Amino acid sequence: MPETTSVLIVDDEAPARARLRELLGDLHREFRVELLGEAGSGAEALGMIEQLKPLVVFLDVQMPGMSGIELARHLAAHAAHGRIVMPMVVFVTAFDEFAIEAFEVRAIDYLLKPVRIARLVDTMRRIAQRSAEERIDTNGQAARALSQRRRHLSVHERGRVQLVPIDQVVYLKAEMKYVTIRTLEREYLIEESLASLEDEFSDVFVRIHRNALVSRTSIAGFERVSAEHSGEGTDPYWQVVLHQLSDRLPVSRRQWSVVRNLVT
Repeated sequence: MPETTSVLIVDDEAPARARLRELLGDLHREFRVELLGEAGSGAEALGMIEQLKPLVVFLDVQMPGMSGIELARHLAAHAAHGRIVMPMVVFVTAFDEFAIEAFEVRAIDYLLKPVRIARLVDTMRRIAQRSAEERIDTNGQAARALSQRRRHLSVHERGRVQLVPIDQVVYLKAEMKYVTIRTLEREYLIEESLASLEDEFSDVFVRIHRNALVSRTSIAGFERVSAEHSGEGTDPYWQVVLHQLSDRLPVSRRQWSVVRNLVT
């Protein structure tokens, strides 16, 4: 008997999910497919993938809120920190073949809408032929090839996934094994490295210290802290003044030459 392939379908359109579900059911003579569930959004899919651990995710590219490409980047980030085992991703899209090649050529496969059963058979055969090592390597390459950065950070709280828009983040601060996300309203904790966040969002945040990144647009200015008030030895130092927040973040000597020109 062939190996069972566990599947999650992610698409914001119910008719598209239904069609793919029916087509997968029609393949029962050649493939053993276990449909673990369906998700109508990227945020919903993140939680389901962590819980259900599908081998394959059929992922719609164009979805409101979080696109399929952004979801794939979240999956790669979570896999890098051991939260999930990266599933194989099959993009499902209304784009033509040339458009799909513009953003991703290393995914396991892609299917054009409306999905045809003959094309789906090819995809399932390709999946079945991949060894476990090849699946891991291919997904790693696919994740690195995605050029579009995320528009959100995903936070796990009380058993659910919450999305924090990048444009609402004031600063990111590394503390122990976590990174604190600070918005105007509150704080969140995530398990991503500050270095990887800096690489992905270098146009949004600037490093002010080895443990802190600050949104460029959130910087209102800088203030000098004198030796008697510094509490960090005898030398005075600079700290960041933020728009709409009373928090003050120290700027390291190494980073001062970089950040001091951000506010004119």
